[in-house]
Amino acid sequence: MLLTFRARAEAHPGPVWGGLFREYWPNYRKWWAGSGAAARPTWLEGLDAMRTHMPEIVPLYEELVEVAGGRDDQARFLSYYCPPPYLSGCSQAIWPGGRPVLVRNYDYSPYAFDSTILRTEWQGRTVMGMTDGLFGLVDGINDAGLALSLTFGGRQVVGDGFGVPLILRYVLQTCNTADEAGAALARIPTHMSYNVTAVDAKRNYVTVHMAPDRPAIVTHAAVATNHQEKVEWASHARFTATVERERYLLQRLTLHVESANRFVSAFLRPPLYSFAFNQGFGTLYTAVYEGRQRRLTLHWPGKVWKLEMRNFQEGNASVRLPDAALPGATGST
Repeated sequence: MLLTFRARAEAHPGPVWGGLFREYWPNYRKWWAGSGAAARPTWLEGLDAMRTHMPEIVPLYEELVEVAGGRDDQARFLSYYCPPPYLSGCSQAIWPGGRPVLVRNYDYSPYAFDSTILRTEWQGRTVMGMTDGLFGLVDGINDAGLALSLTFGGRQVVGDGFGVPLILRYVLQTCNTADEAGAALARIPTHMSYNVTAVDAKRNYVTVHMAPDRPAIVTHAAVATNHQEKVEWASHARFTATVERERYLLQRLTLHVESANRFVSAFLRPPLYSFAFNQGFGTLYTAVYEGRQRRLTLHWPGKVWKLEMRNFQEGNASVRLPDAALPGATGST
């Protein structure tokens, strides 16, 4: 399977973002309304929740709704409030060297993925990252050098809260430091359990275990995979090898400090790299965020794409997923 990644820049919501949204909207709506649009919160419920928990980005939300088309279902979708459940794999870690480097594998279905890196200057804040629903982000960095990424937290509980990609967008729009990010992540309600790691330009970092049914836990863990303090969904843990991946990363952190390149290369091989594409958990990319350089470098086996916030170059990168992604192939982690 050939997967094409796109890098696009638009300072303010306009034709670029609107064109992307219209292209993806049929699939977005099919997913969002899969159990019936009536099952999703109303536009006013989503707006009220955003005004309560993320008031700073309400004007941005309203502007994006207008660019998207201004329809009720589009407004409800873009609020990210109580979306359908969704799971991902993912591994992430802070390189133990002397500068802030966040490395993550994004393990997800290639058929439910924006594959779009967007650089924006919304509300006067420059943000660059991998989009989800074109408003949210699964990882990203801002002009203060704060970088974030997420992993699924390995729990089946679903509650009232926001989809985590919008929470990442909010943090990157409003925060400068890891401590500020940790405080925001701890107070904003999430609809499912996720682990979010944030590292700032001074190499301060936090990993926050977010959940819909219990208080968030702010830790100084440098590693996150797909469980929180303990495994709570055993079959998912076995399938994704979350414990094995965590142990592998922790072992690398406790050994002598290796070069950043060597550390990153470990993410391109098992046990961190996943071939479970047919099961929706294959590694779609490895992202390296360097806070002081405001840089994102995407890695695949045999391919690298570097994107600079200050000198952002639009373009496309086509990546052929491994043979395990082909119909009838077996995937394993």
